[in-house]
Amino acid sequence: MTPQQETLIRETWRQVTPIAEAAAEMFYNRLFEIAPAAGGLFHATDMARQRRALVEALTFVVDELGKPEALLPVLHDLGRRHAAYGLRDAHFEAVGAALLWTLAQGLGPNWSPKAEAAWSEAYGLVADAMREGARESTAAPLPN
Repeated sequence: MTPQQETLIRETWRQVTPIAEAAAEMFYNRLFEIAPAAGGLFHATDMARQRRALVEALTFVVDELGKPEALLPVLHDLGRRHAAYGLRDAHFEAVGAALLWTLAQGLGPNWSPKAEAAWSEAYGLVADAMREGARESTAAPLPN
């Protein structure tokens, strides 16, 4: 990830944070629309709390971009915890699609091909680290 991409991610995230609660709700609505089976992972979840946790996690990722020593251990742990909730490898694609869609909706005309490329790159790093953590917890490949 380039310094320019990191800067673009930080700038666009600052634009989303004023609507963070609505964006998190849009994210989960979109996720459950494109991956209905993922909804089962949240059947006993306080979704208001989950939306806050999502925003906090994304804020942490944005704040720690470029600092793998701080970011990777947290993402590995997040992957381990999500594996215990029933995370499947196939969920990562749906989560990435829902995230990019949500950012595009929230940013409107400020969403650009460069912003999409930067966020795609960042999400790929997050997903890879979480997959690694999930594999550590299961000691086997994640099921599809």
